[in-house]
Amino acid sequence: MSSRSYDCVSGFFLQDASDADSVIIGAIPVRFGLLDDSNDRWFKLWQKVRTMNEKADDQTSYKVFILGRHGEAFHNVGEAKYGTQAWDDYWSKLNGDGEIIWGPDPMLTALGEEQARMVNQEWKNESTFGLSVPISRYCSPLTRATKTCLLTFDGLPTSANHPVVIVENCREEYGVHSCDKRNSRTWISNHLPAFVFEQDFTEDDQIWTATERETHAHAAIRVKSVLDWIFNTDDNDFISITTHGGVINGLLTAVGRKHYALPTGGVLPIIIKSILK
Repeated sequence: MSSRSYDCVSGFFLQDASDADSVIIGAIPVRFGLLDDSNDRWFKLWQKVRTMNEKADDQTSYKVFILGRHGEAFHNVGEAKYGTQAWDDYWSKLNGDGEIIWGPDPMLTALGEEQARMVNQEWKNESTFGLSVPISRYCSPLTRATKTCLLTFDGLPTSANHPVVIVENCREEYGVHSCDKRNSRTWISNHLPAFVFEQDFTEDDQIWTATERETHAHAAIRVKSVLDWIFNTDDNDFISITTHGGVINGLLTAVGRKHYALPTGGVLPIIIKSILK
């Protein structure tokens, strides 16, 4: 059975540098971090990627991914309130503390919504220089990600024939924490009628368990399966995924890149090289 290996192609974005610091770079850098500041910068990027694909052998392909982390949600507020250790040990297993409700499947805070609108504004700013909304957009089924995705692309030209696809394995590391248990397919569909689901998306959450937390290593394997699926089935070379910090770092692990502490509401672009073996 054939398999795929992955690598990242550096030199295009500020975040590509080996010493890239998310604190210094910020959640939404100008041009999303693209180093080229010319007026036709995104056209140049697309041409470079097309050329890379044209020159590649039959087993090699390249895609540009725009990874978006959801905006601040109420579980983020809860963890900040109690500290990570107390959060992991006790509070994350509850649905709230009487003041804040963070489970299951919490909503964005007002700040989280504003963070997504800031991303939306940068998309609009860069559209003048050739950046268009990807035909292929994927999203976690968790509410904080779907709402971020909605706000991120609000008012931007998108194709009705290519709606956002909700993918189970784009969800955050799961288990134990109530915030990572998703709503039913029916609930999601009723609240997001313009989104569609990947094939075989189940009605109820069959992954989350109250007794065991997914490991970072398992998350990386799970996210690699998403990359495999995209490279095997999606012919587009520009991909958007709206997801979570754990998933983004799982993807970085899968492509051999070090973790990156992307803030809530942040955007991380990356060019990924795939080799089919």
